[in-house]
Amino acid sequence: MPSFDIASKVDIQVLDNAINTVKKEIQNRFDFKDSLVAIELNKKEYTVNVEVESDMKMKQVIDVIISRSMKQGIDANAFDFSKDAYPSGKVVKKEISVKNGLKQEDAKKIVKVIKDSGLKVQAAIMDNIIRVTGKKIDDLQEVMTLCRNGNFAIPLQFENMKS
Repeated sequence: MPSFDIASKVDIQVLDNAINTVKKEIQNRFDFKDSLVAIELNKKEYTVNVEVESDMKMKQVIDVIISRSMKQGIDANAFDFSKDAYPSGKVVKKEISVKNGLKQEDAKKIVKVIKDSGLKVQAAIMDNIIRVTGKKIDDLQEVMTLCRNGNFAIPLQFENMKS
């Protein structure tokens, strides 16, 4: 029986490359000359810590992070910017978490959308992936289209396609 997995993960090496590209671009930009900018990636906790001098520069760094990450193939929805930047002495700090893996609530939403679509497929949550099985590959492709068009605010990958 044909099946595939729906996952939401970020390759740490690609993320590391994107953050290094951001650091190089910020160093070479004229508007950041002689200003404090620290961007650190915590690979274990999947967080990016940013320190800059002002809120305006924080917004510029975030824009660069999004644009460079998208060029590296990381979805912009992979970053969680919900935590506010906070002042700490003369600098402004912000912790940006990277969404890695499907959370239980998100997986339940996706399974509900798949079941409500009326397609003849079965969706099962397995740890941090969703396994979708069906009799026809066309039904599975419709599920992929449905998930791409659904606004789940998380990056989704379709992998392990078996026929």
